[in-house]
Amino acid sequence: MTFIRMTSMALLIASTGAPFARAADLTVKVEDVRDANGSVLIALYDSEASFGKPALAKLRDRAKASKGEVTFVFHDLPAGTYAASSFQDEDDSGKLKSNSLGVPTEGFGFSNDAQLGGGPPKFPQASFSFDGKTDKVVSFSLNY
Repeated sequence: MTFIRMTSMALLIASTGAPFARAADLTVKVEDVRDANGSVLIALYDSEASFGKPALAKLRDRAKASKGEVTFVFHDLPAGTYAASSFQDEDDSGKLKSNSLGVPTEGFGFSNDAQLGGGPPKFPQASFSFDGKTDKVVSFSLNY
């Protein structure tokens, strides 16, 4: 066999072989970040029982704040129903600051741009489906 024929055969075998299995990536864009102070924290939840409890989040991440938008990518995420929450930790304390009435004084937001209504939104208001096969982008804004 000539080298060219062998190379062509190897390429044919490689292209018809089983594809590499991988879960898809979820990209979350946190928009309307007020300034570049501190960090933006995000938590990704996979159940109503864990939603709003950062210690129980499926995934958590932190990135340097950047005026406008901060993007997070969660690689190889399995299929499921998820909800995200985020806030700008302007003083890098690791906690969402609030005033004496409990109203946040740092920017915060939830997937689906779910709004507060006498308290934080519930999981169904902020949740979205992720098929685990196709990369997906979810965007939401911080509220100040």
